[in-house]
Amino acid sequence: MIIFGVALSVVLILVVGIVVARKVDGDSANYLVAGRRLGVPLVAVSLTAAAVDANATVGNTDLTSQFGFWSGASLAIGLALCLLLTGLFLAKRMNAMKLFTLGDFFRLRYGRPVEVLASVLMIVSFTFLLAGNLVACGFLLERFANIPYAWGVVLAVALVLAYTVAGGLFSDAYTAAIQTTITVVAAIVLLAWVAYSYGIVIPEGMGPFDLEQLSDPAAGAPINWATLISLAIGDIVAIDFMQRVFGAKSPSVAQRSCFVAAGLTAAIGTIFAIVALSVSSTLGISVENGPVLYTLLSDYAPPIIAILVLSGIVAASFSTASGAMLATSAIAVRNIFTVRRHTGTGPDPLLRWTRVAMIPFVIAGAVLAIRVSQTGILLTLAFDLMLACLAAPFVIGVFWKRPGAVAALGAMAVGFVVRMVFLALTPTLYGVPNDILYIPNELIGADFDGWATLIAALIGFGTFVALAFAVPRRESELDRELAVLADLAAEREASEKEGVGVPA
Repeated sequence: MIIFGVALSVVLILVVGIVVARKVDGDSANYLVAGRRLGVPLVAVSLTAAAVDANATVGNTDLTSQFGFWSGASLAIGLALCLLLTGLFLAKRMNAMKLFTLGDFFRLRYGRPVEVLASVLMIVSFTFLLAGNLVACGFLLERFANIPYAWGVVLAVALVLAYTVAGGLFSDAYTAAIQTTITVVAAIVLLAWVAYSYGIVIPEGMGPFDLEQLSDPAAGAPINWATLISLAIGDIVAIDFMQRVFGAKSPSVAQRSCFVAAGLTAAIGTIFAIVALSVSSTLGISVENGPVLYTLLSDYAPPIIAILVLSGIVAASFSTASGAMLATSAIAVRNIFTVRRHTGTGPDPLLRWTRVAMIPFVIAGAVLAIRVSQTGILLTLAFDLMLACLAAPFVIGVFWKRPGAVAALGAMAVGFVVRMVFLALTPTLYGVPNDILYIPNELIGADFDGWATLIAALIGFGTFVALAFAVPRRESELDRELAVLADLAAEREASEKEGVGVPA
């Protein structure tokens, strides 16, 4: 009964996604940025659906039940802070630039070599993000449908790919309306049921007001701060978030949508964390028997609540996976292989090759999900890399014109090397065994967990600022930026002549 109910919600999402795909109308501008005509409701729900994924629900409850509120809720709260900061400082600027991908910004601001390296780093990070969401779907199908975990991951990939390939950002935005509605209702109903059946019980030292979790290293403070900072700042370089910002019909719409999504994301993440604390205390549920949330829903919850919550988890995972597939393939095709939108007669090559390029990325994400069956860890690691390598060139580069390509390339290279070395030498990753890349050694112990994120970020930012002062932007780089601006303007003008971006 439970899996049948979840299947109905999946079918609804697929049908809507495929039906909406007709809006693409053979144009990559419609496919990648929804014709730049999305209003606040669709942009806000699509941003929320991207933020409240499997990591912020299933990963959140697992970490909270083991280590406390701030260990798990930080996944959602960090993303909410990211949306808030984006709304305050970046959404209007980025929407006004009329870009097609975030990779376009690095080409415009720093030039071709930075564009390519930044694009590679974003693709690697979002492959981790995609994998984290596939993990949750694989466990769900294994637990409730008796489908082997690996095959569950493959099935999830196929379902998301079906409507994303067809409709791009249009399908993503319209299905997000359903997905966010399900997730919000599921969170409220789950909290009400737990409160009525078992009460809200917060174990001593593990609640939201037990701030030693943010001040005492013994209580996991470095890890919790690393999670918050990597998501709040590193996730600003989120290609799926920015794709939705680009699709907003005006800068003010982009900004307001970020604020709405930030509030919804923080509220939903907090609810799931409180539920995890209560049921782990009253029912003794632990991760030893699988994901805490899945155990609660399969062994204790009424079927209707289980269906609703599981549908919300699947919906959230699908939305984030869809955005990751679309953004990574678009960046690979447009910013690495320089395929441009076709403005004449005949098929649009950017549209065709973006669809084709999704295949290798979803295969890589599925392989990673099968090998590393962790949810929250994969999300945070993805934005660890963004924080160490790209956050400084992006966030500082938007406002400070002195840094040039040398500063950006140096920050990316140094940040990446430092973060990967720390990853290889640290035995744990956000409190759990490092199954991704660990070289046994006696130099670094588990107590360095968390500090690795913060130190790598400081080194990345420091390198960028130091090189900006040492090797400022050259006149030739300014001339090149003007040329890129002219190219982007011509591309936009061609879109407008063909009616792209004009509401149907």
